[in-house]
Amino acid sequence: MSKLSAEEKFIDLSDYGRTFAVKIAQIFSKTTATPVHVTLLFGISGLIACLLIIQGYYTAAGLFLILKSVLDAADGELARVKRTPSYTGRYLDSVFDIILNFIILLTIQQVTGQPLWMMFLAFASIQLQGTLYNYYYVILRQKSSGADKTSRIFETETPTALPGEKQWSVTLLFKTYLFFYTLFDRIIYRLDRQASESKRFPKWFMSLLSLYGLGFQLLIIAVLLSLGLIHLILPFFIWYSAAIVIFIGIRKIFLNE
Repeated sequence: MSKLSAEEKFIDLSDYGRTFAVKIAQIFSKTTATPVHVTLLFGISGLIACLLIIQGYYTAAGLFLILKSVLDAADGELARVKRTPSYTGRYLDSVFDIILNFIILLTIQQVTGQPLWMMFLAFASIQLQGTLYNYYYVILRQKSSGADKTSRIFETETPTALPGEKQWSVTLLFKTYLFFYTLFDRIIYRLDRQASESKRFPKWFMSLLSLYGLGFQLLIIAVLLSLGLIHLILPFFIWYSAAIVIFIGIRKIFLNE
């Protein structure tokens, strides 16, 4: 089932692996595998990519980053196919994402010998980009009649565990999620407090914003790696953040209805 209603679906440039993710979910749906197992697989895929970067196999590393992106979508698809939505899976997915982002960029910094401050700035930039995309996307999903309701616009209170999951695991992962994401969430929220009141998130706007989605970010890294331009990855994502003010400006000026 889709996260959005048919009328609200847009071309998500960061979701290029959805077709493969659906097929993977269909395969796993016939097994005892759970969405969390798929989440663990995408974590392993990301770590393998880092090992390949260290060894200088950049093209292969890029392929594993793309595989990580596909598996990142497959865990959610499997949850929908098996009708087993969970906050455990939702927060574990996000925690894995941010940890892997940090490890990937740190690996690139170590290989290129670029300043450590550049890595931290690139990491913050990637997280702010992704946070803006997720902020607007979750608002759209909450206004939609789509099936996914585990993501919330404002993550402030520990959710009640859904059937099939333990409250202690939801609580632990929720607090871990807040530890990693609160700063980025607050920055984006302060930049656009009224976004949740907006009635319009046009398809063209969301499609452009999906350039900030994690899947597209990983695709950019994979392409730069395969082209042998590893030294451009950190500075690229720093400058790539300039569009944040443009997207927020468009939302405030033209879509504030």
